[in-house]
Amino acid sequence: MAVINHIKEIRQKRGITQIKMAEDLQITRQTVNAIEKNKYNPSLELALKLIAYFDVPMEEMFYLEEEKGGIGDEE
Repeated sequence: MAVINHIKEIRQKRGITQIKMAEDLQITRQTVNAIEKNKYNPSLELALKLIAYFDVPMEEMFYLEEEKGGIGDEE
């Protein structure tokens, strides 16, 4: 299963730049970019900071993408 996030969409709706978000959370812009492109999963600490920063429920920000062809899946 892959962790998918809606951070980019939430950030853009609020008019926050990657640079501003990175500064506010004390991370690099490159980290923000990697998280938004689902190339890097944030640590639990950073995930909780993101949820608090945007004040959204975890389910609105992160979800698990089900893999196809797993155990119990019919083909």
